[in-house]
Amino acid sequence: MRFLVFGAAGAQGGAVARRLAESGYEVRGFTRTGKVPEGVTPFRGDLGDAGRVKAAFTGVTHASVVLPLVFEAEKVAAFTCNVIEGARAAGVRRLVFNTGNRLPDGETGVAAFDTRRAAVRALRESGLPVVVLRPALYLENLLAPGVLGSPLPGNHPGDGVLGSPLPENHPGDGVLRYPLPADLPVAWLGHAGLGALTVAALTGDGLAGSVVDAGGPAAVTGPELAAAFGLRYEEQDVAVFEAGLARAVGAATAAEVAATYRWIASAAPADLFGPGPSLGVTLMTPAAWAAAL
Repeated sequence: MRFLVFGAAGAQGGAVARRLAESGYEVRGFTRTGKVPEGVTPFRGDLGDAGRVKAAFTGVTHASVVLPLVFEAEKVAAFTCNVIEGARAAGVRRLVFNTGNRLPDGETGVAAFDTRRAAVRALRESGLPVVVLRPALYLENLLAPGVLGSPLPGNHPGDGVLGSPLPENHPGDGVLRYPLPADLPVAWLGHAGLGALTVAALTGDGLAGSVVDAGGPAAVTGPELAAAFGLRYEEQDVAVFEAGLARAVGAATAAEVAATYRWIASAAPADLFGPGPSLGVTLMTPAAWAAAL
């Protein structure tokens, strides 16, 4: 088997490429920068370049696809078409598409959701052996500046402190701030868990054509999540979240991501971010993930 991983320089694709390489597979990483995890062969290209995408699929039997933070419908459609044509030409035996988020049912008017739903539809109608992986929220999101405050003394598992430094300019006031309703349960998933689930979806029997909700072993509310870090929970204003994100990814992308959180706060069903099948993978709870930092 030869694997192609799109977005191998990013957090999600990188986790998949790393897990495959560590498992001894031959892995080609498609990136714009050429930066890939150790043990992965880089292939530089852009998803908008049909020729490079097709070339990347040469000799490939299995592919993992996650799209970049692009939400223009025409661009996403073009990216998806290029992947379909490349995979079809190569005769891939399994393609796992990571939607990057847990997609709601039906149109929402939120581009980050609706463009991925359109991509899923195109891939499933292509005739390719596709597995759609729909992750819940990532634990690594909590490492963004301003999310985690200093642990409350005596409340963190172990010695009451995190095992590694918190991000710079964290508030240090014993509060975990995130733009989700406090009572919304979420099966938080670490990137390492995503990598393991993707490999299982790529290699497991009888999964082609399925849609897999990827999440941690159990869904927890905001206060339960905060308690894993020895903190209390506070729902963050989405506008504050958006402003901080804009400094990292730009105003336009931050606005689209923030729109997903506004939709979640107003319209998300209680089970949107529930756990999914483990596919034989042992997944970390937030408490275990926090203790391992």
